[in-house]
Amino acid sequence: MTRVAAVDCGTNSIRLLVADADPGTGELTDLDRRMTIVRLGQGVDRTGRLAPEALERTFAACREYAQIVKEHGAEHLRFVATSASRDAENRDEFVRGVLDILGVEPEVITGDQEAEFSFTGATRELAGRADLRRPFLVVDIGGGSTEFVVGDDHVRAARSVDVGCVRMTERHLVRDGAVTDPPTEEQIAAMRADIEAALDRAEETVPLREAHTLVGLAGSVTTVSAIAQDLPEYDSTAIHHSRVSRDRVREITDWLLRSTHAERAAVPSMHPGRVDVIGAGALVLLAIMERIDAAEVVVSEHDILDGIAWSVA
Repeated sequence: MTRVAAVDCGTNSIRLLVADADPGTGELTDLDRRMTIVRLGQGVDRTGRLAPEALERTFAACREYAQIVKEHGAEHLRFVATSASRDAENRDEFVRGVLDILGVEPEVITGDQEAEFSFTGATRELAGRADLRRPFLVVDIGGGSTEFVVGDDHVRAARSVDVGCVRMTERHLVRDGAVTDPPTEEQIAAMRADIEAALDRAEETVPLREAHTLVGLAGSVTTVSAIAQDLPEYDSTAIHHSRVSRDRVREITDWLLRSTHAERAAVPSMHPGRVDVIGAGALVLLAIMERIDAAEVVVSEHDILDGIAWSVA
């Protein structure tokens, strides 16, 4: 057994996993798994830079995570940074801050590397399931980008495109510095057109429609599952490997895009940091399901974070 720590720093959230990995059995035993909404990508699509307050929120989370890693005595730590820090002009400031706090340099990975980690994390424990037909299409809907990966035991094709819940919200649903509450039909149509164009780009290199099982990852997808199940609170056990039909995803997306901030915030399973961006994330999921004619999505709580941990082990 090897005790490892993995950090996934995305556009909207930063997450930590400390786990014991047994490469012989393929088992990853969680010791600590947590997520903090830091909105690192705040304004990046507009300014091209990481905002000072976004950096400080992220560094505060890193300080907390450093203490947890130390307490568990993890032998190895890998810190992977994704879309927002890849795009920012001042990413060197981000790199220096993380190095000072955690003692490791964040790896600003490519979209293709991000996709590989997501696929490994999501499908490693699905490989033996007789009720799930291959190939898998794994979609990781993040804050700034969405990764598409098609594969069986290994990745066949992957592509990252710049549509995520934060980026779509900031690009289409913000007026005069605030999220429209609720958005107009014109705003929703423009966002949908942007998503469809991104799916066209993804299909240039990834055979999306050849997949038989759609596996959805990350907070937008898991939150849709929690809403579909009418959970009294966010419950990872109930969400992991749940299945949500396309019709139910459409119902939830329509409601999210027509609800007010207060109505969304009142959903008991909704993380406060997702209230303003969940509508865009759900629309990305729905557009994907309609594009490939997927009857349902298999929801996974295991994703890029688990893939990073396995890469360390």
